[in-house]
Amino acid sequence: MGTLFFLLGLCFATWASRIPSVQQRMGISEAGLGGVLLAIPLGQLLSLPLAGWLVAKQGSRKVVLWGVLLYATALLALGWARNLYQLLPCLALFGIGGNLTNISVNTQAVGVERLYKHKPIMASFHGLWSLAGFVAAAVGTFMIGHAVTPGVHFLLITLLIMAGLAVSAGYIVREDSNTDPNQPIFVKPDKELLGLGAIAFCALICEGAMFDWSGIYFKKVIQADKDWVGAGYTAFMSTMALGRFGADWLAGRLGARRVIQLSGLLTAVGLLLAVLLPTLGTALLGFLLVGFGTSSVVPLVYSAAGKSTRMSAGMALASVSTVGFLGFLLGPPVIGMVAGATSLRVSFALIALMGLCVSAVAGRVRV
Repeated sequence: MGTLFFLLGLCFATWASRIPSVQQRMGISEAGLGGVLLAIPLGQLLSLPLAGWLVAKQGSRKVVLWGVLLYATALLALGWARNLYQLLPCLALFGIGGNLTNISVNTQAVGVERLYKHKPIMASFHGLWSLAGFVAAAVGTFMIGHAVTPGVHFLLITLLIMAGLAVSAGYIVREDSNTDPNQPIFVKPDKELLGLGAIAFCALICEGAMFDWSGIYFKKVIQADKDWVGAGYTAFMSTMALGRFGADWLAGRLGARRVIQLSGLLTAVGLLLAVLLPTLGTALLGFLLVGFGTSSVVPLVYSAAGKSTRMSAGMALASVSTVGFLGFLLGPPVIGMVAGATSLRVSFALIALMGLCVSAVAGRVRV
């Protein structure tokens, strides 16, 4: 199962590492690129209810196998797209494949946790996904440095993913926990799932902000030298990956609720540190804390959602993911609007409030 999480992280980050190459080859402007990239979340959003329904009807094993094949094939197609008419549908397909694998592989992880007598292991799986991002970034840098085209680069990664899938297919859980084959496509989440969705919403607003705005914050607010502009993002990503490998151990000793509450506080403290003391050293420390804070929330929320007694694991995960995903989409543009009306420091202070909301809601939800 860990191999699948690693391969999925490798697939996504491989595409991300070559976005500048694709932009340059097609002559897409900065503004145009922002619109083009919306095809991925659009495909993800449209396929959320479908993913939960397919997992409930067909089982996560079938969906994850076909989903990985679709995801890798879409990556390959992205490498050979020659114009926007080819690129846009490939991006949408990439988003659909990514979401199908996201719901199904997390459902699989819930089943593995059941085999381990519900010992927390979900965050470690997500840690492997994050680790794959670093590997893909390094490979992408090597490919760019040696003038390897995205088409050839993506072909090699696709072959690696296919080989990894063939090796790991025999170890995939065959029967999902808490599966209801008669589950309708659209189901109203119960109070507990809505609470978990709210936690994911607030946490993913924070994650989205860090992904999209950390470099800009270091450039415009911290006024870091050119060589240090990306240091905040690197600090955040490093501790987010590291924190996921320790979150399961911590959750096993303190309980998932307390870990989520602590995570929300760390996120808020880290952001406020960067806002109130906007120097290079304090901002780096703050972003390190934010990485630790955001690392465990979504994996632990997914784990709790997959154990729902009211809904099949796939549908429960799809419901929570839908609410959380809206936060990931809304966070970055809201930061831009708030920054435009006030300042970037004010908008980051607002994101710190989302960290406090994670802690507050976690105290009222069964995790």
